[in-house]
Amino acid sequence: MPTLKKRWRLLLALLIMLWSGFTGLSIASNNADVKTQKKEFKVGDRLPNKSISTVNSAGSYRKLNWDELMPADWDPMKALKGLDLSKLKDSDPRAIEALERVREAWKDSPIVFDLNGARIEIPGFVVPLDVNYDSVKEFLLVPYFGACIHVPPPPGNQILHVLVPKTLTKKQQKTLKQAMLIYGTISISGTLKTVSSNTSMGFASYQVKADLIEPYKPPNNLSNTR
Repeated sequence: MPTLKKRWRLLLALLIMLWSGFTGLSIASNNADVKTQKKEFKVGDRLPNKSISTVNSAGSYRKLNWDELMPADWDPMKALKGLDLSKLKDSDPRAIEALERVREAWKDSPIVFDLNGARIEIPGFVVPLDVNYDSVKEFLLVPYFGACIHVPPPPGNQILHVLVPKTLTKKQQKTLKQAMLIYGTISISGTLKTVSSNTSMGFASYQVKADLIEPYKPPNNLSNTR
């Protein structure tokens, strides 16, 4: 699995590069991004999340790593067998065909059924689904900046459909609203379900009923990774 994870990171970087060149998108073109967020993250940046399968004793939530949402034997690059993306330019018809092939394959990405019902804590980037940011009922959480907004959605097993409870404190509501406005970072704690959702911004293979929504705090005061 470690080898697959490394190859997955490389594939993601190549896909982002190809898609950005093909569509002409850039992080700076989105008026919703504030200056601080643009300086802090680039499209494709992930959060440092080194804790795997550990338990937060304060709330009995398992700190989950995004890679754990992918079955150990799943190859996210299977749809691209025989094609070297690093040798393609964004104007190459084969690159466009490859992107579409990947998007279709990733909709049916497998999930880890053993996680059903797990109480988890996981950080990520917000992708808004609601128009009214003062009364958010749902949103998507993704592992890297720009997913579903500047570049195509990641595999369904890398998208969480988060349901927001009515019991959020004012502080939590403020945290969520700020993240929504800039597609920013938060940490959520709640119960994970192996329930899929076909949303306007992407197909999510998991659903989380949130209990807590908190600002993201890098482990050991680390900054974001590139």
